[in-house]
Amino acid sequence: MRRHRRWPLSPLASALIRSRFCFSSAVAETVTTPTKEAFPLKHVTRSNFETTLNDLRRHVKAADFVAIDLEMTGVTSAPWRDSLEFDRYDVRYLKVKDSAEKFAVVQFGVCPFRWDSPTHSFVSHPHNFFVFPRQELTFDHPPAHEFLCQTTSMDFLAKYQFDFNTCIHEGISYLSRRQEEEAIKRFEMLYDDEEGVVDTEDFKLVRLSDVLFAERMKKKLNEWRSGLLHGGNASSESPGISTQSTQTVFYHLRPALSLQGFTCHQLRVIRLVLGKHFRDLVYIHANDKSSCSQDFVVYTDSESDKQNLLKEAKDERKRVAERKIQSAIGFRHVIDLLSSEKKLVVGHNSILDIAHVYSKFVGPMPSTAEEFVASIRDHFPYIVDTKILVNVNPMLHQRMKKSSTSLSSAFSSLCPQVELPSRGSDSFLQQRVKIDVEVDNVRCSKWNAGGKHEAGYDAFMTGCIFAQACSHLGFDFNHHSPSVNFAQDEKLEKYINRLYLSWARGDIIDLRESHSNAENWRVSKFKYEKIVLIWNFPRKLKAREIKECICKAFGSTSVTSVYHLDDTAVFVLFKNSELVSEFLKLKEQLESDNGPVTIIHPLSKILEGGNTGAADYEAYKEICSSHISKVLFSDQAETVGVKPRTRPDPKGETSPEGREKMVGVTDKASDLIDAFLANRVKVEAAGIN
Repeated sequence: MRRHRRWPLSPLASALIRSRFCFSSAVAETVTTPTKEAFPLKHVTRSNFETTLNDLRRHVKAADFVAIDLEMTGVTSAPWRDSLEFDRYDVRYLKVKDSAEKFAVVQFGVCPFRWDSPTHSFVSHPHNFFVFPRQELTFDHPPAHEFLCQTTSMDFLAKYQFDFNTCIHEGISYLSRRQEEEAIKRFEMLYDDEEGVVDTEDFKLVRLSDVLFAERMKKKLNEWRSGLLHGGNASSESPGISTQSTQTVFYHLRPALSLQGFTCHQLRVIRLVLGKHFRDLVYIHANDKSSCSQDFVVYTDSESDKQNLLKEAKDERKRVAERKIQSAIGFRHVIDLLSSEKKLVVGHNSILDIAHVYSKFVGPMPSTAEEFVASIRDHFPYIVDTKILVNVNPMLHQRMKKSSTSLSSAFSSLCPQVELPSRGSDSFLQQRVKIDVEVDNVRCSKWNAGGKHEAGYDAFMTGCIFAQACSHLGFDFNHHSPSVNFAQDEKLEKYINRLYLSWARGDIIDLRESHSNAENWRVSKFKYEKIVLIWNFPRKLKAREIKECICKAFGSTSVTSVYHLDDTAVFVLFKNSELVSEFLKLKEQLESDNGPVTIIHPLSKILEGGNTGAADYEAYKEICSSHISKVLFSDQAETVGVKPRTRPDPKGETSPEGREKMVGVTDKASDLIDAFLANRVKVEAAGIN
């Protein structure tokens, strides 16, 4: 899986329907012929999903592990939401959360691997699922799905011949578990009072057209009922009502009048008429298997018969709705399969993949990293990231020869016998693992490399890397019992359930503990209480100039470094946390003073324009937690509502000790200004230790 980083964003309509992305619209439901000329890969769309799912259940149940990979429409919704050096683990999680919530998954690779003892090889079953968040349920009108597209990600997919037409027209839709629950609730609310009478207190006939329509229908229904009871004319004709028609039919072995062409308002009027004038006639709204709705007025011969009819109709609609909901679940059946079987799930640099799986197929992402860790273990108890394997294990890391640990590089370095079987061997390959591919019961051992950056093939590469890594960790596959979960092997203990939160910085989430705490995170050593966030300063200022201005006010060693988020914001890392409070208080006092200090003070360059904002690190977390994503960080801060002033205590409370400290800082800041104006001491010496 790739991580693309460019902007701007483009809506789906303009990003996907361009001619440059329009490839063949043929549905890719067939299997590539397993020859040396092509990699055998099972492409799955909604037309062959059900049959494929049945086969996949068998493969996953027998698998030792399952490798996955995802393709998305983008990664970062704004430049400053990229992984930055000063991102604390909880802030980095918020950025991952934002990405998973805003972008869509368009392709999902699933590849079960099973050790085959007779042939001393792994048998893999690579599947390439096209996924698209189509709105399938029609019995209610929930909001349509929306997602962002990052132009560089879309260009990248197009470069590698991604079939956008197949994705949009034939992609498999899905409901998350939360969406399924909401759909069931909407169904219950929609149909609880569908039958029976309309309360005259809630619905009254006011318009003349409604009164006339009610009288006509009363007459029509009375004639039809009389015809049934007395053997008169029970004609299905509707004279005088040109746009509607009725027809005598049978509904659940009872005589009924089918209503066709009536509006929802007119049907409500009919229900009102039935409630006021006909105790033995019942309105029924039914949905057949083809999703077509039908409306009936049904005759019942007793009160008990009436209640039985209402119950039968409600039960039938419930069964129809349940079938529709089950069908709309779609690709989530695959995720439920992986979760229920509790197989070891293998990914490469997979934190964003796992976040997307949670967001798309489980429910809304938890608000904190700790909650996410606790929740993900309930659904996927065993996860391994091959990027951690190749970075942490000394032998594998040496094999990489300090090259990139990207998926394709790791595959080429660790699995050359799989990528190019004719390649020469070395001592490392003496431990090589043989891997066969089986698709639609056709098994092969030789093929050319598949299409990289296609989710199904990337999942296959990920699984091959893991199998090869296990061999070098000392796994004896021939003595491995299929009844023993791979994840429980002690050789994987130091690698299992650990994910890179930010691989560039080495931050790792440890999922092994039942309760998350600070010890579950291997994070950078920054002291975040020493960091100040500054935004909306004059664009002409660079990091070096900002550092010089602050050092003139607080001392030459007061600032360790200045780091740009974008052109409109910087992080300033101070020497100690006391300087953070002093800077924020000094800035506030300078801005409230209209005297000459605002012009001659070293900070005047930063404060020029009067719109400069500054706050502690908690403000940065608050800004990142917002669902809004403005391109410029200064616009984001303004939109979120972070004021350009000293930040309060994060919890909104200030302890007595904190209040004393704030008073002390204010006094020191005043002393600093007085010293500067009186020129009693050098500005560089005015920093307060």
